[in-house]
Amino acid sequence: MQEHVRNPRGVQLFTCRWLPASSSPKALVFLCHGYGAECSESMRECGIKMATAGYGVFGIDYEGHGKSMGIRCYIQKFDNLVADCDQFFKSICDMEGYRNRSRFLYGESMGGAVALLLHRKDPAFWDGAVLVAPMCKISEKVKPHPAVVSFLIRLENIVPKWKIIPTKDIIDSTFKDPVKREKIRKNKLIYQDKPRLKSALELLRTSRDVEDNLQEVRMPFLVLHGEDDKVTDPEVSRALYQRSASTDKTIKLYQGMWHGLTAGEPDENVELVFSDILVWLDQRSRHWKPEERVRTPPEPENKQQLSKKIIHATSSNGAESPVVPVSSHGRSKRGCSFLCGLGDQPNQQQSKM
Repeated sequence: MQEHVRNPRGVQLFTCRWLPASSSPKALVFLCHGYGAECSESMRECGIKMATAGYGVFGIDYEGHGKSMGIRCYIQKFDNLVADCDQFFKSICDMEGYRNRSRFLYGESMGGAVALLLHRKDPAFWDGAVLVAPMCKISEKVKPHPAVVSFLIRLENIVPKWKIIPTKDIIDSTFKDPVKREKIRKNKLIYQDKPRLKSALELLRTSRDVEDNLQEVRMPFLVLHGEDDKVTDPEVSRALYQRSASTDKTIKLYQGMWHGLTAGEPDENVELVFSDILVWLDQRSRHWKPEERVRTPPEPENKQQLSKKIIHATSSNGAESPVVPVSSHGRSKRGCSFLCGLGDQPNQQQSKM
């Protein structure tokens, strides 16, 4: 089902949903897509898989993204994206029949930052989040020099929409399966041009803000990352896991997998990732009594089972993926783009994509 809503700035935004065919949803999942992406096509498989498993899945294209109106991929203020999602998602949660369902956020890449900021906006509202290669920290190895940032800030109000930021082809670095990569490339709803100046600075500010406040994350979460991700380094997920205040948190690292865990990997890898996601959601989905919704959700009943976990994940070749520890300086051995793919970080795994 597809429809449009209008945000407080008068911009028409595209929304979509996937629902179980023969039953009411056992829980609600709200999609937060990545930079330049959208929900209806690039996250369609995600919506279908979760709806088939019994979940009600809802997505919205941010202003300027996908089928929503606005200047293409121009992020004037990141808080606007968060506020639009907050308004739409809560309107769904308030619908008759949905008020007693568990509410989960699902964020991919930049959408992970959106999900974390939604949680910060209303900490007691959400029952958990699934974060796939989230944008929640800038890698130490690729942080831009303060002089560069200062120069760009001086241009920000002069040419905010200027497509100035150089970048490698992020699609080549994100999607491992060549067939799926070309399918994504042909999706005209996905922004494939250079990032605009204002958008890049907003992502930089947001990354820093989220990183500086990781200790405020208290909701249950599952964070997943490919160990060969060249768009966001697995270090960002380890930082979230280590610094958050959540008592129910799980991190899974997948050996040999790239950034596009749910849309760019071979089918067997995608199935493994979604299996892990659905198991996590199933363990935390419940029906709430009306009076329980007026206070902070309780800790999981089986705290020993649903507590902090680091998972040695396996990929399709059956090899176990070790968890790489963070050094004393908080750095891993890999670099990543300082803006989740908006920098100059070529893929090292294959010479021809």
